[in-house]
Amino acid sequence: MTQTASPARIPVTVLTGYLGAGKTTLLNRILTEDHGKRYAVIVNEFGEIGIDNDLVVGADEEVFEMNNGCVCCTVRGDLIRVVSGLMKRKGGFDAIIVETTGLADPGPVAQTFFVDDDVRARTRLDSVTTVVDAKHLPLRLADSREAVEQIAFADQILLNKADLVTPAELAAVEAQIRRINPLAPIHRTERSKVPLDAILGRGGFDLDRIVDLEPEFLNPGHGEAGHVHDEHCEDDHAHGHHHDHAPAYDHVAEAGIRGVSLTFEKPLDGIKVTNWLNQLLEQQGPDILRAKGILDVKGESRRLVFQAVHMILEGDFQRDWTAEERRYSRMVFIGRNLDEAALKAGFEGCVA
Repeated sequence: MTQTASPARIPVTVLTGYLGAGKTTLLNRILTEDHGKRYAVIVNEFGEIGIDNDLVVGADEEVFEMNNGCVCCTVRGDLIRVVSGLMKRKGGFDAIIVETTGLADPGPVAQTFFVDDDVRARTRLDSVTTVVDAKHLPLRLADSREAVEQIAFADQILLNKADLVTPAELAAVEAQIRRINPLAPIHRTERSKVPLDAILGRGGFDLDRIVDLEPEFLNPGHGEAGHVHDEHCEDDHAHGHHHDHAPAYDHVAEAGIRGVSLTFEKPLDGIKVTNWLNQLLEQQGPDILRAKGILDVKGESRRLVFQAVHMILEGDFQRDWTAEERRYSRMVFIGRNLDEAALKAGFEGCVA
């Protein structure tokens, strides 16, 4: 596993979400509000954002400067070239936001910030943030593989237009999101109103910030050694007539994407774990969108923490286990066509 790089780099947030979810509203806020920070927002097409020309101070071919100090640029080709160009501008930026309109899977954009040496030296991927429409999400999950992938890949989710649905519908939508992605915190919003510091600077790809892998909806009673937690939430069963969303969602779930959580209470062999994960990602990398783990390695007082994005795996030993913590290993995989039994067997096969 590779070491993580130094933290003194510009954080990048990849912003994704289905058409109409509210990304444009959020981007306009970043580019126009008086927040006192300099953000660079990279969008696919400037015209998609619909920014008021009165707010644009000056523009060269691709970079539009706002009167609050932020800039907006367009990507017509190479993301790496655009990011490199931004890094050379005077004054620098507090953060970069990359919008992925029309891209099914944010994975390739996220991977850019791991695989290009120059980009990696100057920037660090902070999080993948997905904006979803509370009212229309059940339909999107039924008819759009892209919508499911965007949720699966997220570090955090803005559940937007929360004011347009009933509390019961909102709870049912959250339960659907949780089945796909047990890890990402959910912010309920109206008109994409969320404090920017609540969603930027999350450290979602920072190994030091992977502190807890016990998603709140998982039943603590399922923690026996090696048990695969059942990721099916029962909340939506309580909502009577709103449960009619579930069959459409289950159709998507059968086609593939969901979260699988594993725990194991015996110490692991560090070399076996590394070899197993490397082999797993080599064979199934395209199907494993995200994975995270906190592991108890035999003979080691520190926690081994790892994360994977498709086939890119990084991990490191972190702080010591504390006396209050239960020393046991836990992993969460999010992806399509995951074989729970095989994952469980592979995990348990790493016992020291």
